[in-house]
Amino acid sequence: MRVRFSMWILSLALLAGVGCNKPSQSDNSAQNPDNPQANNSAPAPENSMPAKPVPTTVTVPAGKVITIRLADAVGSKISQPGQTFGGTLARAVEVGGEVVIPAGARVQGEVVDAKALGHFAGGALLQLKLNSIRVNGEQMPVETATLSQTIKGKGKRTGVLVGGGAGLGAVIGGLTGGGKGAAIGALAGGGAGTAGSAYTGNKEIVLPAESAVAFTLKQPLRVRK
Repeated sequence: MRVRFSMWILSLALLAGVGCNKPSQSDNSAQNPDNPQANNSAPAPENSMPAKPVPTTVTVPAGKVITIRLADAVGSKISQPGQTFGGTLARAVEVGGEVVIPAGARVQGEVVDAKALGHFAGGALLQLKLNSIRVNGEQMPVETATLSQTIKGKGKRTGVLVGGGAGLGAVIGGLTGGGKGAAIGALAGGGAGTAGSAYTGNKEIVLPAESAVAFTLKQPLRVRK
């Protein structure tokens, strides 16, 4: 009887030892390299986002001529001081051979002064300046020299660039009776130039729509690319 009891106790001890030494299924899964679940437990590498390019700035220097094409007519009689006018860039603005502002960019300007014939020392006066250019979806303020066109009492016409320093300014458009595309006035250095041909008669200063008008930058313009 004692022998049977001892054998029974020994059998239970052996069974308990085998059960303790048997690795768990979870341990085998973690240690098994062929187990896809164990391989997927490692954290996935983070997706690195490409660095955004640093925006560059190009400076359009003072004295640069900006030629626009008017969207609407302006004139000594039909315009009022403070009135705005629109247009587009007639020629691309380049710096160092690189296009900084493309042709067709929208611009906005302002009528600085306008006096009909007989209200400016017997003659007429029209003064314009640019206020902004739209570049890359952003309306950028600009400061240009004031472009002044006058007609004296006897019908002579002159072109004057006010505050232009040594810059170059010109108007290429037309006067009523002169035809679109006729040269209106030009300035070189600090002096004023007189239009190539004078005319007589009671004429108002008129720049028709689509006339090309050139302005000179007074301050540098920084453009982000």
